[in-house]
Amino acid sequence: MSNIPQTGQPAPNFSTPDQNDHLVSLDHFSGQWLVIYFYPKDDTPGCTTEAKDFTELQPEFNVLGAKILGVSPDSGKAHCKFIDKHNLSITLLSDPEHHLIEAYGAWRLKKFMGKEYMGVARSTFLISPDKIIAYAWPNVKTKGHAQAVLTKLQELSAVSNPKIS
Repeated sequence: MSNIPQTGQPAPNFSTPDQNDHLVSLDHFSGQWLVIYFYPKDDTPGCTTEAKDFTELQPEFNVLGAKILGVSPDSGKAHCKFIDKHNLSITLLSDPEHHLIEAYGAWRLKKFMGKEYMGVARSTFLISPDKIIAYAWPNVKTKGHAQAVLTKLQELSAVSNPKIS
């Protein structure tokens, strides 16, 4: 787990296709907050819950100037089906070669029913407008997670942008 970016470190750069095969890179989000979350597979129960929760809260993230990116090894075509089926409004990035997933330390040894295998560990990173890891959740449980990320973003954006009274 030592390769997981830590709070205060520069966010690993990336350039990865989204569900529509448009290249998305960290540089596209200069000057704004970014939530990037990693999940194992489209259209599975936990991943669907997480994507729907982020979609539901997206207007609140937008108010704070934050964009949301979900990343999995699934193809763009699979992402499009997932988005259509669940009416998702977030951007999903396709990383079948695990370059982005590995850069953020989300490709890890996992255990299921006594078997060990390499896979995507559900994890989330909040990246500040200056491309620094503002907060990391290396081991995510889906229930309530999107709300926890929004709450942390609200705290951090209030600190970096105090209201003038």
